[in-house]
Amino acid sequence: MAPATPLPPASRHRLTLPLLGVILLSLIPALGLAWDRVNYERNEKTVALVMDYPALAVQAQRVGLTPQALLDRYKALGVNGVAVYEDVIGNREQRGELYVKRGADLAAENPGEGVNPQWVYMRELKPGALDGLAERYTIPTREVQIAGQTWLEWPTDPSFLPAGPNSKLIADLKAQGLVTVYRPYDDVAVKAPGADWPDVPFVAFTGDEVIGARTPERLAQIDRAMGSRLPALVEGTDQRGLDTLIEDRGGVRTFAMNPSWQNRLNPEEVASKYNLAARERGHRLLYLRPYPTVNETEALLRRTSELLERSGLTVGTPEVRPYEPNATLRWLSLLGPLAAALLLGLSFPLPRLGLLVMAGVTLLAFALNSLDGFQPFAGAALIAAVTFPALGLVLRRSRVTDWFLATGLSLVGVLFVSALGASRESVLGLEPFRGVGLTLLVPLVLVALSFLPRQDLRKTARDLYNSPIRLGDIAVMGLGLAVFALVFLRRGNVSAVGVSDAEAQLRQGLQDSIVRPRFKELAGHPLAIVGLSGALPGYFSPLLILGGVVGQASILNTFSHFHTPLLISAARCFIGLGAGLLLGLIAIPVVKYLLRLWQTWGARGASRQAPATSGESRA
Repeated sequence: MAPATPLPPASRHRLTLPLLGVILLSLIPALGLAWDRVNYERNEKTVALVMDYPALAVQAQRVGLTPQALLDRYKALGVNGVAVYEDVIGNREQRGELYVKRGADLAAENPGEGVNPQWVYMRELKPGALDGLAERYTIPTREVQIAGQTWLEWPTDPSFLPAGPNSKLIADLKAQGLVTVYRPYDDVAVKAPGADWPDVPFVAFTGDEVIGARTPERLAQIDRAMGSRLPALVEGTDQRGLDTLIEDRGGVRTFAMNPSWQNRLNPEEVASKYNLAARERGHRLLYLRPYPTVNETEALLRRTSELLERSGLTVGTPEVRPYEPNATLRWLSLLGPLAAALLLGLSFPLPRLGLLVMAGVTLLAFALNSLDGFQPFAGAALIAAVTFPALGLVLRRSRVTDWFLATGLSLVGVLFVSALGASRESVLGLEPFRGVGLTLLVPLVLVALSFLPRQDLRKTARDLYNSPIRLGDIAVMGLGLAVFALVFLRRGNVSAVGVSDAEAQLRQGLQDSIVRPRFKELAGHPLAIVGLSGALPGYFSPLLILGGVVGQASILNTFSHFHTPLLISAARCFIGLGAGLLLGLIAIPVVKYLLRLWQTWGARGASRQAPATSGESRA
């Protein structure tokens, strides 16, 4: 059925078929890159449940257990790793290896011994505990004799100085087969940071920067000390200097929750987030902290292990390797988005305007991805993400079946986005897709511009200016803008507009049972189908087609999260397509019935009253 308001047909340029041929030929290397990426991600199915050891030790003390006894309970529920912090001098004092005393106290106990009350004094309780300790730091110290005992004199409190690993504890944990993550501290007073790091597979730095980030020479020293160890890339933590450490060795994506955030959620909700991070965001280390109670912690571990198993993930030692796409195939794939942009420009009712607009879009895409150096692949990926969602609905939009053409071209664009945008950095989540907001806005603008009639733009502007606007038109436009603003603000994993409790529960239920489709697609696809059916009068059909563009754009947007496995994104996409198609086909007869009901409701009442009125007049 044709739309009630005919839309200007797309131009049929003589280059249409050659450009489609270029797109199809360029699709071959893109398919090869997609296959390589799927094979890479299939080997990344092992995760480690890493428990924060100091937090575990504190909990064990509070419930009257040894840290090992509590760890054994948690190991039985899936924990197979621990995160151990570097010792500070205060830890060695707590273990009874050292004795630290303030100078004021020592002076009061030993008057006349020359004790400086402003300094701090230290002596060993375990033989050899002070060996080499003073030489670790640039802080000047000296040995003094006080009351027949040898003390090490410090001009500052050394309790929080990094003192190297607890080698005995780490060796014991490794002997249990636990994945060990070492967490060193940074302090400029340490002369040779990293020189005594233990032999562990992963290092997770504390704070907002890696050790040595402020000094190139010191950072280079840490880079050498890393060896084959992989740095942990903690979700939501942008650590300065980390890019240097991953340049030659890569890194391991790590998901952790702040204790205050975790304690506001129940164990089932937290487990769902850990499962989502491992299944859909490529996290290989799941960094766990215990709840205030053992029962809650055990419930968290039990549910997390259950969800991971259901998701096809194995708990073990992750073997992480960097993703390295073939550069030649990427260059060949780059031709596809450029050909699509040219084809879209030529397919506008006003080709000159279309070419000018697409030239601007192309320049903007490459400019956004040149802020930190020219990145042609990322720029071409953005071109694909904004071009292919609009291309199908610009080429054809006269019947419901045209939705399949639009969807097919969007899926072609998916392969180009993946081929050109997926790199080692983007798969690790270190290089986000620049211009993600444009992927929702630009396709909408491109399709709207294709509605312009094939006439002089000045005449079109005069016609629009002189068109009478009714109150209903203003209400419809306002509603449309409000809906689009809501969709735009809620893009991404962390949006500017929150979700209701009911929606949050629905999302959690879906993501725990299946791969959750994107709600933008569940709304956008039915809108496009109803709009293409011509069921609504006037400008409502074009308006619904514009709403459908959001569904097509969301397909490309889904695949722009490169840290999400390609097959997971595909599952989310096809679930959304299937549900959207079904809802759209159901909506067409419902909309037609409601329109008939609206148009005939008053007429039916009048027809029932007419015979009675005529009879009364005859009487």
